[in-house]
Amino acid sequence: MAIWKRTPSLDELNAYRRDCLVGHLGIDLIELGDDVLRGTMPVDARTRQPFGLLHGGASVALAETLGSLAAWLCLDDPQRQAAVGLEINANHVRAVRSGIVTGTARPEHLGRSTHVWSIRIEDEASRLVCLSRLTMAIVERDPA
Repeated sequence: MAIWKRTPSLDELNAYRRDCLVGHLGIDLIELGDDVLRGTMPVDARTRQPFGLLHGGASVALAETLGSLAAWLCLDDPQRQAAVGLEINANHVRAVRSGIVTGTARPEHLGRSTHVWSIRIEDEASRLVCLSRLTMAIVERDPA
Protein backbone atom coordinates (compact mmCIF):
# COMPACT_ATOMS: atom_id res chain seq x y z
CA MET A 1 0.00 0.00 0.00
CA ALA A 2 1.41 3.38 -1.01
CA ILE A 3 2.26 5.85 1.75
CA TRP A 4 2.19 8.96 -0.44
CA LYS A 5 -0.54 11.63 -0.22
CA ARG A 6 0.40 12.77 -3.75
CA THR A 7 2.31 11.05 -6.54
CA PRO A 8 3.78 13.51 -9.00
CA SER A 9 5.70 12.15 -11.95
CA LEU A 10 9.46 11.83 -11.73
CA ASP A 11 9.73 14.67 -14.25
CA GLU A 12 7.69 16.91 -11.94
CA LEU A 13 9.81 15.92 -8.93
CA ASN A 14 13.06 16.45 -10.82
CA ALA A 15 11.89 19.94 -11.84
CA TYR A 16 12.38 20.99 -8.18
CA ARG A 17 16.16 20.57 -8.55
CA ARG A 18 16.59 23.54 -10.86
CA ASP A 19 18.64 26.42 -9.50
CA CYS A 20 19.44 24.82 -6.15
CA LEU A 21 21.98 22.53 -4.49
CA VAL A 22 20.18 19.41 -5.73
CA GLY A 23 20.73 20.37 -9.36
CA HIS A 24 24.30 21.53 -8.80
CA LEU A 25 25.19 18.13 -7.32
CA GLY A 26 23.55 16.27 -10.22
CA ILE A 27 21.00 14.47 -8.05
CA ASP A 28 18.37 12.72 -10.16
CA LEU A 29 15.20 11.13 -8.75
CA ILE A 30 14.69 7.77 -10.43
CA GLU A 31 11.94 5.89 -8.57
CA LEU A 32 8.82 6.59 -6.53
CA GLY A 33 7.61 3.19 -5.29
CA ASP A 34 4.87 2.36 -2.80
CA ASP A 35 7.07 3.22 0.20
CA VAL A 36 10.39 4.23 -1.32
CA LEU A 37 11.95 7.26 -3.00
CA ARG A 38 15.18 6.57 -4.87
CA GLY A 39 17.70 8.93 -6.43
CA THR A 40 21.19 8.91 -7.88
CA MET A 41 24.17 11.24 -7.64
CA PRO A 42 27.39 11.20 -9.66
CA VAL A 43 30.73 10.89 -7.93
CA ASP A 44 32.65 13.53 -9.87
CA ALA A 45 34.32 16.93 -9.41
CA ARG A 46 31.09 18.34 -7.93
CA THR A 47 30.79 15.72 -5.20
CA ARG A 48 34.38 14.64 -4.37
CA GLN A 49 36.55 16.03 -1.61
CA PRO A 50 40.15 17.18 -2.32
CA PHE A 51 41.57 13.66 -1.85
CA GLY A 52 39.41 12.21 -4.63
CA LEU A 53 36.75 10.47 -2.53
CA LEU A 54 33.01 11.06 -2.37
CA HIS A 55 32.55 13.94 0.08
CA GLY A 56 30.60 12.98 3.18
CA GLY A 57 28.66 16.23 2.91
CA ALA A 58 27.53 15.29 -0.59
CA SER A 59 26.23 11.96 0.76
CA VAL A 60 24.37 13.84 3.49
CA ALA A 61 22.94 16.25 0.88
CA LEU A 62 21.64 13.27 -1.13
CA ALA A 63 20.16 11.71 2.02
CA GLU A 64 18.46 14.94 3.12
CA THR A 65 17.14 15.58 -0.39
CA LEU A 66 15.50 12.17 -0.57
CA GLY A 67 14.14 12.18 2.99
CA SER A 68 12.85 15.75 2.81
CA LEU A 69 11.08 15.22 -0.48
CA ALA A 70 9.62 11.94 0.75
CA ALA A 71 8.30 13.65 3.89
CA TRP A 72 6.73 16.41 1.75
CA LEU A 73 4.98 13.74 -0.34
CA CYS A 74 3.44 12.36 2.88
CA LEU A 75 1.99 15.66 4.14
CA ASP A 76 -1.79 15.76 4.47
CA ASP A 77 -1.96 19.39 3.33
CA PRO A 78 1.26 20.93 1.91
CA GLN A 79 -0.49 24.30 1.65
CA ARG A 80 -0.95 24.29 5.42
CA GLN A 81 2.03 22.16 6.53
CA ALA A 82 5.77 22.02 5.91
CA ALA A 83 8.31 19.27 6.51
CA VAL A 84 11.57 20.72 7.84
CA GLY A 85 14.79 18.99 8.82
CA LEU A 86 15.22 18.55 12.57
CA GLU A 87 18.22 16.20 12.75
CA ILE A 88 20.34 14.13 10.38
CA ASN A 89 23.16 11.69 11.00
CA ALA A 90 25.26 9.66 8.62
CA ASN A 91 27.62 6.73 8.93
CA HIS A 92 30.12 6.74 6.06
CA VAL A 93 31.23 3.12 5.68
CA ARG A 94 32.81 2.82 2.23
CA ALA A 95 34.87 5.15 0.05
CA VAL A 96 33.83 5.82 -3.55
CA ARG A 97 36.09 7.50 -6.12
CA SER A 98 33.92 7.54 -9.24
CA GLY A 99 30.67 6.37 -10.77
CA ILE A 100 27.15 6.79 -9.44
CA VAL A 101 25.74 6.31 -5.96
CA THR A 102 22.09 5.49 -5.36
CA GLY A 103 20.13 6.58 -2.31
CA THR A 104 16.97 4.86 -1.13
CA ALA A 105 14.71 6.58 1.41
CA ARG A 106 12.19 4.57 3.42
CA PRO A 107 10.07 5.65 6.39
CA GLU A 108 10.72 4.37 9.89
CA HIS A 109 8.02 6.53 11.51
CA LEU A 110 5.30 8.73 9.99
CA GLY A 111 3.69 10.64 12.84
CA ARG A 112 1.60 13.82 13.00
CA SER A 113 4.49 16.01 14.16
CA THR A 114 7.61 14.05 13.17
CA HIS A 115 8.80 11.67 10.48
CA VAL A 116 11.92 9.51 10.70
CA TRP A 117 13.48 8.32 7.42
CA SER A 118 16.30 5.85 6.79
CA ILE A 119 18.36 6.56 3.71
CA ARG A 120 20.71 3.88 2.41
CA ILE A 121 23.32 5.01 -0.12
CA GLU A 122 25.01 2.31 -2.22
CA ASP A 123 27.65 2.20 -4.93
CA GLU A 124 27.16 0.65 -8.37
CA ALA A 125 27.97 -2.81 -6.96
CA SER A 126 25.15 -2.41 -4.36
CA ARG A 127 27.67 -2.06 -1.52
CA LEU A 128 26.72 0.18 1.39
CA VAL A 129 28.47 3.55 1.21
CA CYS A 130 26.50 5.58 3.74
CA LEU A 131 23.61 4.92 6.11
CA SER A 132 21.72 8.00 7.21
CA ARG A 133 18.75 8.73 9.45
CA LEU A 134 16.77 11.94 8.99
CA THR A 135 14.20 13.31 11.44
CA MET A 136 11.72 15.77 9.96
CA ALA A 137 9.49 18.13 11.94
CA ILE A 138 5.99 18.53 10.51
CA VAL A 139 4.99 22.12 11.23
CA GLU A 140 2.15 24.47 10.40
CA ARG A 141 3.02 27.01 7.72
CA ASP A 142 2.90 30.68 8.67
CA PRO A 143 -0.27 32.05 7.02
CA ALA A 144 1.47 35.37 6.28
